[in-house]
Amino acid sequence: MLKNLASILFLFIFTHVNAQFKTDDFLKNLLLQSGDTMITKLVQSPMEYRLQIIYTQIDRDVHNNPTFKPYYFNVNPKFYFNPASTVKLPAALVALEKLNEIHKQGVNKYSSLQIDSSFEAQTREYVDTSAQSGLPSIGQFIRRAFLVSENDPYTRLYEFNGQGYFNRKLREKGFIETRITRRFTRMTPEQNRHTNQVRFLNGKGNTIYTQPPAYNPDSFDFSQHNLIGKGYLNANDSLINEPIDFTTANNLPLEELLGMLKLVLFPETAAPIKRWNLTKDDYHFVYQYLSQFPGETNYPKYDAKTYYDSYVKFYFRDSAHAMPPGLRVFNKVGWAYGFLTDASYVADFKNKTEYMLACTLYVNGDGILNDNKYEYDEIGWPFMKGLGKLIYEYELKRKKKYPPNLDRFYIKYETRSKTDKRPAIKIVDN
Repeated sequence: MLKNLASILFLFIFTHVNAQFKTDDFLKNLLLQSGDTMITKLVQSPMEYRLQIIYTQIDRDVHNNPTFKPYYFNVNPKFYFNPASTVKLPAALVALEKLNEIHKQGVNKYSSLQIDSSFEAQTREYVDTSAQSGLPSIGQFIRRAFLVSENDPYTRLYEFNGQGYFNRKLREKGFIETRITRRFTRMTPEQNRHTNQVRFLNGKGNTIYTQPPAYNPDSFDFSQHNLIGKGYLNANDSLINEPIDFTTANNLPLEELLGMLKLVLFPETAAPIKRWNLTKDDYHFVYQYLSQFPGETNYPKYDAKTYYDSYVKFYFRDSAHAMPPGLRVFNKVGWAYGFLTDASYVADFKNKTEYMLACTLYVNGDGILNDNKYEYDEIGWPFMKGLGKLIYEYELKRKKKYPPNLDRFYIKYETRSKTDKRPAIKIVDN
């Protein structure tokens, strides 16, 4: 009975969203004519792989002002995918905005802080061994969330933001389909509505500002049911022969994810009231850690072989692990439950080329979730690499009336100290 009901419900949802898919012939033909068999395979079966792609061309005028032309393949805000770590991008941006609204001297992204336990299932965080100070801070959480996509920093940013503030801020910016309801720890919906007390410290370790525990009374729209797969392993590794229900999970549609990235990289394209409330230093900080390589970073000191340059740059991730010279990718990725997602702005300083590319796909042939038997290596990474190569090479050939001036994205990145004998971090939860 339950299986039949799930099948009927999925058919209803599929029929409902099917009418809203956006596909441009230009992008579809570009993909089909790529000559890449993996791209052709997935493009010909987009629903099986839950494939969505947005490719945005950027052209500049004589004054370097950008215009954006997006092209879509199979894009629909109601076609659910698990956003996984991509939610770390809005978590970081909302946290920076919230800091700027506190208006307390000594409270900023570099300030040390302590996270207390204020409700059942909550945990404290008083130490961060990856930081130069040995103490947590919003800035260090963002570094860790961006550089190799660590999970605990997202949970701590969520707790600082508070569930209600987090979602209200996103709606204010126009991201009405996005819904952030969960930490990355096992909690009930009610526990996720409660967030921890956070205390900011001065250089002597004294508390200079306390943000009290918060509770979100706001309701969410869970009218769309999102059922994925045909079975899953539960917490006891027992097989449950039903789809996983993501109805109340985090939701971040691809177009809104790319919009969040565009809004922080090109704030001038939005009305002032819709922009992120960030300082000049905030913008530089975000640009740096969206694009800096793990092996360039001193705090955290990640192992450069394990966390290589293209580790979280899916469109350039290959066996060589190297990035094209003169190119930087400002992006956020996510991978979980067989879903792979990347929203990127690519800036090629050498060839004066720029564009945006976002893609999500689902690679889980057996339909069982939580069994760690996903086809990332066989299908996911090769498709992402092939897609990235296709668009990059097309952009290199595409004629532009005015070459872009990319100076605003030029960053003087860190370099590793050769005298630093600290052991490198080789294992993180991401």
